[in-house]
Amino acid sequence: MTAWNEHVTAALLGTERRDPPVLPGASEEPGDRAGRLLDQAAVLAVRRRAGRVPSGAAAVPVALAPVEDAPVVAAPAAARLRRILRGEQIRVLPEWLEAAAARGLRVPAQLLPDLLERGRGDRMLRPSIARASGRRGVWLALQNTDWAYLVGSGDDPGGGPEVWETGTRNRRVAYLTGLRRTEPGRARELLLGTWAKEPAPDRAAFLATFGDGLSADDEEFLEAALEDRGKDVRQLASDLLARLPGSAYGERMAARARGCLTPRVRTVRGREQTWIQVDPPQAHDEEMARDGVPFHPSGSFAPRSGGGPVGTRAAWLREILARTPLSTWTDLFGLPPMEIVCLPFSAGAGGSPPQNDSEADGRDVHIGWARAALAGRDPEWARALLKGGVMVDEPEALADLLSVVPEGERDAAAADLIRWVEGRPDLLRVLERVPGPWTGALASSVVATLTASAERPTRRDEHLITQLCRLADQRLDPAAAPRLDVLVAEQGAAVPRAVTELIATLRFRDEMLKELAL
Repeated sequence: MTAWNEHVTAALLGTERRDPPVLPGASEEPGDRAGRLLDQAAVLAVRRRAGRVPSGAAAVPVALAPVEDAPVVAAPAAARLRRILRGEQIRVLPEWLEAAAARGLRVPAQLLPDLLERGRGDRMLRPSIARASGRRGVWLALQNTDWAYLVGSGDDPGGGPEVWETGTRNRRVAYLTGLRRTEPGRARELLLGTWAKEPAPDRAAFLATFGDGLSADDEEFLEAALEDRGKDVRQLASDLLARLPGSAYGERMAARARGCLTPRVRTVRGREQTWIQVDPPQAHDEEMARDGVPFHPSGSFAPRSGGGPVGTRAAWLREILARTPLSTWTDLFGLPPMEIVCLPFSAGAGGSPPQNDSEADGRDVHIGWARAALAGRDPEWARALLKGGVMVDEPEALADLLSVVPEGERDAAAADLIRWVEGRPDLLRVLERVPGPWTGALASSVVATLTASAERPTRRDEHLITQLCRLADQRLDPAAAPRLDVLVAEQGAAVPRAVTELIATLRFRDEMLKELAL
């Protein structure tokens, strides 16, 4: 109180008659006495507020931060993360976070506020933040509603069963997610007890947790959810049922699909010829709608890659095939997936064999199968569709399947896909769907494409180089940098700026990954 009294006395008497005392830490520079009085009064006010003890019923003690299990990253990696958060090579932040989490490491506590703030404006970054921020990241998110997105990651370390009764929606989702991983039946029972009272957005959020621990025990609950008032709830229920082996839902879809695709066989010169007769659904009914096939599916009337529009009947066919168990076709045709996808097609109910490649368009069938393989994560069907050469006019759908094939086959399959679309406008759209890292044959194909485009830089090539470098700076193996150095050495100042920036990013990523390995 002495310092405060002295300042009050100085203010009352006037700064011309008494100098205000100089507080430790305050500026002692000569100058305007009144200004110095105000500056030091501000310092003193902060000190008094910092030392004030909260009082009253609203004062609730904050729970202690949980003990961390994962070790923090090494000092060089932490220093680089600090640089990234300040804006240097910010696009590599997801890779830093994923690489740290893959090594069982976490973000230093002092960098968590800046990182969580980044996640506020970048939804795509949030899963990576959740994996690398440790238990303290979720604890911090519980103290700040702006960071509440992290609580729904399923890593909430705080609270027990009472969270389900009294927690916010995010905390309840987090609790249910954790329970689905350990006791899925218990999680289902909890949700069933409150289901009728939950608002539709909450029902959808809770039902989404059933992706973990999904089993036949969930079938009855999900079938009932097909009748839910909420559109998103119904859609989620149908998507989950489509993933459930041996479900009644799968049998219903298989029955519809077998009505659309019929095997036909004839014998010519002692050899059997098999083809597929395609009859898309003639009409839409309430049962189809209940099972998640909308009257206007997404993509209906959108242009095909080959030119014409996708009609409503073709879109229904795609939806049905995408939700049909792929075992339906191996059982029906008695052939492996590679041979099934290469069968020819005929259109209509006449049953006539195809006379040429253009008589019937099997593109909708192949896209339906591709979507089913993607949803079911079926590597055998994905491999067949990629290697069968039957979907070269749908390179974007093929690119989606690359995430399903075994990692050891992915680079070679992606490189083949790049060669199929070389020189076409589809190239960038395909590469956008190819997950990183781009290594091996795929890295070689990308470097070759950049080199060829830089050697004949038309306006179209300049756009390709810029956009391709933007994709490659996050996905291309950093070991490819020396191969691009050759291009710089040959062209000197004529090399596109995007290429030199790509090389700098690759070297930054190379150093970053080495630091995380310390």
